Amino acid sequence: MAYDEYLADRIRRQLKEKKINFTDQKMMGGLLFKLDGKMLCGIHIDKKYGDSLLMARIGETVYEKELEKPLCLPMDFTGRPMRGYIFVTPEGFDSEDDLSYWLDLCIAFNPLAKASIRRKKKS
Repeated sequence: MAYDEYLADRIRRQLKEKKINFTDQKMMGGLLFKLDGKMLCGIHIDKKYGDSLLMARIGETVYEKELEKPLCLPMDFTGRPMRGYIFVTPEGFDSEDDLSYWLDLCIAFNPLAKASIRRKKKS
């Protein structure tokens, strides 16, 4: 299993309840949720941590404050943390209210986020 399907269903259900017009996309063994063509959040199984982590794109304004929480980790794929993105450990999104909190932060930041540059496919 590349990602936690139960968590994916929980995220889908909450986004639908919030009336968010999202898409999801399998990516690098995980699942990415997008809003307006921009990454909103995702699910990643971390080999070092050994469990599913919630990837949250929350922006730099709240990044430092949220990283102070013991259930948050800097999002780090390459050895260099990506500012404005965090990983939340399972204890941090165990309840529906906790998951909703993180999704609300992601949704609030989304209008300010820049879309990634689309690369042209080679023919």
